[in-house]
Amino acid sequence: MNLQELHSVASSFKQGRRLPALFIGHGSPMNALEDNAFTRRLRQLGEDLRRVQPPNAILVVSAHWLTRGSFVTLNERPETIHDFGGFPQELFDMQYPAPGAPDYARQTLALVPDLHGSDEWGLDHGTWTVLHHLFPAADVPVFQLSLDFHKTPEQHFALAAQLRQLRERGVLIIGSGNVVHNLRQSMPKLMAGDATPYAWATEFDEFVKRKIDQRDFGALFDVQQAGASGPLAVPTPDHYWPLLYTLALAEKDEDIQHVFEEVSYGGLSMRSLAVG
Repeated sequence: MNLQELHSVASSFKQGRRLPALFIGHGSPMNALEDNAFTRRLRQLGEDLRRVQPPNAILVVSAHWLTRGSFVTLNERPETIHDFGGFPQELFDMQYPAPGAPDYARQTLALVPDLHGSDEWGLDHGTWTVLHHLFPAADVPVFQLSLDFHKTPEQHFALAAQLRQLRERGVLIIGSGNVVHNLRQSMPKLMAGDATPYAWATEFDEFVKRKIDQRDFGALFDVQQAGASGPLAVPTPDHYWPLLYTLALAEKDEDIQHVFEEVSYGGLSMRSLAVG
């Protein structure tokens, strides 16, 4: 075996051990019920993950768990949280009965001194509406990491980088939010059934894609670097920050793939990524 073949084997072994990291633009809770291009892509992505390297556990950084301080869930049986209103009863009836992952949560606490344990949260819709398609059997242990609303983007990115070792331990880390998320601007189009994106939403989504492809992650800390489209696309940072968590997990030798791209209903980006 020559030196090039040795490097190839070593590279394959490394890639086989390290689980990917995902960012999913989760969009409306109704995606849990719908069969559309986005949910079909999630199902295919889940099939690929289960076939190549099933995760030991899943850690989700959801836009819908905002806290003072940063927390991970320690629940052995996390409840399915229906943290929304105005949707069909069928959606409220849905459950995602995945077990918790307290052992991996404790490992996470050991890796990141800034984190605290919590049993006061379950699986919010930023988590279970996505996992319902990725892992429909709900047989992989799941825990969540909260977003400290008082941290800066730089601090979120730095915290996320400390989680990289979890990928080597078989943990699939998913950031769940939306690159563009302006419900106030989107509601008139949603009510009218008009999926056409606003120009500013497309502009910001393309700005983010370009900076990711250039691996200029620092340019994404301040959305105003995108110009006038930034504050419109990100009126509040909760749905945007999970993207930074996924990007912070990328090693220098890893590809970042755009696994789904769509801006719809005015101001809602469904862009989703896979690291590794």
